[in-house]
Amino acid sequence: MTLLEGMWLSFYMPAQSGEPLVVIDHVNKHYGELHVLKDISTTIHRGEVVVVIGPSGSGKSTLCRAINRLETIDEGTITIDGKVLPEEGKGLAKLRADVGMVFQSFNLFAHKTILENVTLGPRQVRKISKVEADKHAMELLDRVGIGNQASKMPAQLSGGQQQRVAIARSLAMDPKIILLDEPTSALDPEMINEVLDVMVQLAKDGMTMLVVTHEMGFARKAADRVIFMADGEIVEEAEPEEFFTNPQSPRAQDFLSKILTH
Repeated sequence: MTLLEGMWLSFYMPAQSGEPLVVIDHVNKHYGELHVLKDISTTIHRGEVVVVIGPSGSGKSTLCRAINRLETIDEGTITIDGKVLPEEGKGLAKLRADVGMVFQSFNLFAHKTILENVTLGPRQVRKISKVEADKHAMELLDRVGIGNQASKMPAQLSGGQQQRVAIARSLAMDPKIILLDEPTSALDPEMINEVLDVMVQLAKDGMTMLVVTHEMGFARKAADRVIFMADGEIVEEAEPEEFFTNPQSPRAQDFLSKILTH
């Protein structure tokens, strides 16, 4: 079996689903006087899709970015696949290679083709040959519906297409989990669904995902669990149907009453 086949197989057959993959334990973070993460504890299991929602400034994106140490934490621990998140150095780089990240902005390399954007990580970090990396990248680009755009430059693509490239690029590293931080909030309304459709399919395929989003339809459709945050705290965690139809906390009830009536 080639390395590529092994990666592909591992993607479609995730190791023991249900095992704890990311364990966040009593995490605190401050920006100066502002306490942005307050004693956060939660666990994300293999194959689980967790959607984090809440008002702006609630700490959602900070939590997402702390999982691969794009944000440092002051107290507590974050463990990924049994290993405590290193503070810096080669250990952190290795761990980041296993954690995919998709941002609001697409962060594609403007001077590289779509194909080159997707193959860069596997070739430089995973040391996969150009032939294998190109083959895998084309399969992923086909999967997100833009295989016919592989030779183009990012500026030639729409925002929705660029964000699908960013998702393919993240998948190309064969990550254990993908973190998506408001992946549709920079898109025009007509482009949002094409990205959400890809995310829904990933969820069905068993990809472990943490998604910060304002898209409640996606949360209801694809999430295994919804985390509601406000003022730096996890206020409530529940399965989507339970959360959206019967929120327990006054803060969640108030939030949902404002967004679900429009």
